[in-house]
Amino acid sequence: MPKANFLKRRKDKLKEQIISNLDLLIGSIGKSPAMKYHNLTTKVKGKTVSMYVRNGLVPKAKTMTLRNKKVQSLLAKLSKVNWELLKLES
Repeated sequence: MPKANFLKRRKDKLKEQIISNLDLLIGSIGKSPAMKYHNLTTKVKGKTVSMYVRNGLVPKAKTMTLRNKKVQSLLAKLSKVNWELLKLES
């Protein structure tokens, strides 16, 4: 069962990484040439919504949206590890 132990350690590590990146925003920060201000664009109930982001918050908001992408990637990796563990159970 060394493979199972390796996968369990990998799973724990991925869970820690996910937890440490939960300070996130779903969406993207943008500013079109016609606009003076930045906005966060995201989906709400299937519709695209833009919300104003103050200039002082833009760097933090961008970091938070990048964390969302990282968490999505980590979740995909965790899913693969979970699948491998599930296959070992049978």
